[in-house]
Amino acid sequence: MNIFKRLFKIGEAEAHSAVDKLEDPIKMTEQGIRDMKKDLDKSLHALAEVKALAIRSKTDLNSYRSKVSDYEKKAMALLQRAELGQVSPEEADRLASEALVKKEESQGQVDRLSSEQATYDKQVGQLEASVRTIRSNISKWENELKTLKARVKVSSTTKNLNKQLAQIDSTSTVAMLEKMKNKVAEEEALAESYGEIANASKSVDDEIDKALEGSAEVKAHDSLAALKAKMAANKSNL
Repeated sequence: MNIFKRLFKIGEAEAHSAVDKLEDPIKMTEQGIRDMKKDLDKSLHALAEVKALAIRSKTDLNSYRSKVSDYEKKAMALLQRAELGQVSPEEADRLASEALVKKEESQGQVDRLSSEQATYDKQVGQLEASVRTIRSNISKWENELKTLKARVKVSSTTKNLNKQLAQIDSTSTVAMLEKMKNKVAEEEALAESYGEIANASKSVDDEIDKALEGSAEVKAHDSLAALKAKMAANKSNL
């Protein structure tokens, strides 16, 4: 049971990670632009195909319109020849009727192609509008992506800076400074203490030396007096 729970937790974590990746705004925007470019390619392909159909339809339409005019002219020419006796009236009527049938068939094609032409023109207009919209959206999204990348860079830099600042514990820093100040004060006091001890030792030596120097002077004074007395005695013996 624990194994299944663990597997479920791992799967859940991976799912959340996947969602987090999908929710990356830059990646989502880049994917959106790629999708729109694919849509643009499809729309351009469809536009080219519909335009090709429209061109073909227009060519056929003009051809059938010419046929309508030609068959009508041929029927009129046959009737004129019958009037001139160049063709029998019966034959002229028969052929003129056939020409008029062909004219009506061609006119039917003209009507059909005219309707198709209107449909193709409408589709071309719609596809061209779609292409313009997609291109505009791609340009807009690409500009937004540039702005988004710049904002992400600034926010990432700011976040890292704030994170570094947040990791600096002001309380610990103050405590450390206080500790260092106390340490320096202790060292200064210790140095002063050693200085006083050194001065005290030096003063004792000075006193001893001074005392000794005084005894030497007394001794020299006594010796001088003794020497003078000796010299006075020698003079008196003479």
